[in-house]
Amino acid sequence: MPPTPAPRPPRRRPVTARLVVARIFVALLAVLPFAGCAAPPERPVAVPVAPPTPVVPPTMPPTTLPVLPTLPSTAAPPAPTPTAATVAVPCAGRPSTDRVIGLLRDDVLPRNVSVRAVEGPLCADGWQYTVLAVSGHEQLQAVSRGEPSALVLVTAGTDVCSIEVKAAAPPAIRTLACDAGTGVPPGA
Repeated sequence: MPPTPAPRPPRRRPVTARLVVARIFVALLAVLPFAGCAAPPERPVAVPVAPPTPVVPPTMPPTTLPVLPTLPSTAAPPAPTPTAATVAVPCAGRPSTDRVIGLLRDDVLPRNVSVRAVEGPLCADGWQYTVLAVSGHEQLQAVSRGEPSALVLVTAGTDVCSIEVKAAAPPAIRTLACDAGTGVPPGA
């Protein structure tokens, strides 16, 4: 009888990238159904907490500040702060158109031009807005403030949306001077 050949070791296949990817895929498929199946987290239980005890600072003796002498003010009074007037109304002669024109003649207009009011004066919280027709020139806008007897010219020209008007004028005057251009917006 012939001798029996020695058993051969089984032949191993070389590991390829495809085989590795396939094994990872199979492993993921086996694990995925169980992912996220943990028990829901327990809700925290509210534990009553005593309010903190306030800390009272030690009392200190009052301090006195030195008294400084005050000097008379030479600066102009501060501009009034904006108020809530949202609509300008006719001034009813306080100030009159002639008073506004007189104010402009002192500072802006020569005495020999013809001037008439086209709009206003319109008033809101002590401020006035007026549009004037000036012969031989464009329309002139004027913003003033104060009582009729102590009227002060704030600004005048074809564009009266100045820094002072933006910062201190009531909303109604600011709207007329800055937003509406020449003329009165509808509803004013």
